[in-house]
Amino acid sequence: MNQVSLREMVREVRQRTLDLTSDLSDEQMLGPLLSIVNPPLWEIGHAAWFQEKWSLREARGAAPLRSNADSLYDSAAIAHDSRWSLPLPSRGETLRYLEEVRDRVLGALEAGSPTQEQAYFDLLSVFHEDMHTEAFTYTRQTHGYPPPKFTGSGPSSPPSDAGPLPGDVDAGGEVFLLGATIAEPFIFDNEKWAHPVEVEPFRIARAAVTQSEFAAFVDDGAYNRSDLWAEDGWRWRMEEAVEQPVYWKRGEDGAWMRRVFDRWVPLEPHLPVLHVNWFEARAYCRWAGRRLPTEAEWELAASSDPRTGRKRRFPWGDAGPGPEHANLDWRSTGAIDVGALPAGDSPCGCRQMIGNVWEWTSSAFVPYPGFEIDPYKEYSAPWFYDHKVLRGGCWTTRAHLIRNTWRNFYKPNRRDVWAGFRTCGI
Repeated sequence: MNQVSLREMVREVRQRTLDLTSDLSDEQMLGPLLSIVNPPLWEIGHAAWFQEKWSLREARGAAPLRSNADSLYDSAAIAHDSRWSLPLPSRGETLRYLEEVRDRVLGALEAGSPTQEQAYFDLLSVFHEDMHTEAFTYTRQTHGYPPPKFTGSGPSSPPSDAGPLPGDVDAGGEVFLLGATIAEPFIFDNEKWAHPVEVEPFRIARAAVTQSEFAAFVDDGAYNRSDLWAEDGWRWRMEEAVEQPVYWKRGEDGAWMRRVFDRWVPLEPHLPVLHVNWFEARAYCRWAGRRLPTEAEWELAASSDPRTGRKRRFPWGDAGPGPEHANLDWRSTGAIDVGALPAGDSPCGCRQMIGNVWEWTSSAFVPYPGFEIDPYKEYSAPWFYDHKVLRGGCWTTRAHLIRNTWRNFYKPNRRDVWAGFRTCGI
């Protein structure tokens, strides 16, 4: 990674943060206290603080820019619910902090090529902010704010009438190297290192479960059938009084509608089902006589190329994502039909394993053998064992962040993230 590319990434990610928050009112920049999202005013300050901590203070020995920044923005030390009552700087002061941190990092990069360690921390701060820009997007959805607007050319129109993609493909029956190798230019600690796992033959859906398929599950009364839910999932469903996906309602004609940011639209049948949690995905699988893939099965189906015996970095090959491969980077302003983008198919014939919608797997988020914690200690280790693994990215995920080995992780009750799933045969 050269200093020019790093400078472009630093500028671009900060502009994306501003694009996702600048139109919000001061009241919306705090928003109501919810356990699933952060107040945007705190979160943008946290993104700047993280960059200052790692790119300037840790990598370059700089002094803190704000004497109280650690007490305001250290997410590992500040309880979530207290973030609304902190003595946060004003919006103007917070924006100036974002600008000053960005400009100091850019100045350091313009002064000379970064060392390997400095480049690592520069990338870490960019990728960390990339994850928060995705969070800003689902925060807007959670609160019912308008969809974001972007500077420059903006998103493109989604492909139309791509339709569904039914059926399964065969995969597995091999010893597979699960995880990342040292060949990756940047790797998070939970991806380390590639290790052999034996994957028995299995059948996996060509595409993610669609909204029409999930609507059939809802219409069959499945949310009220305890036989379809394991004990933990049924307990969650009863405690939350859940009857359908979180942003669905019946229209005046009785047909399903879903909320897209601040407006209600008729349910699009061939889009992947969105905002369902792990419990809901597992109940659907039991209803359909299916199951969730393990993360090893998912990664194998996305990357194993039997013709060459190699593992691909992306489903379509080793070159990075283009618009013909994957729905990423807010490119289509939302999810698209599961049958779209055939150029992105994996070797076994699975579509959209990168982009469009995060996909739950059956696997618990656990460390790989020989796990060694990275300098950012709070990234993975605190979340092992009680979170579930998701794979593949979604329509708001950055193209330079995602790859086949990338592991996302959330608790099984989370419905706010852009998550869906695909299934396997039993």
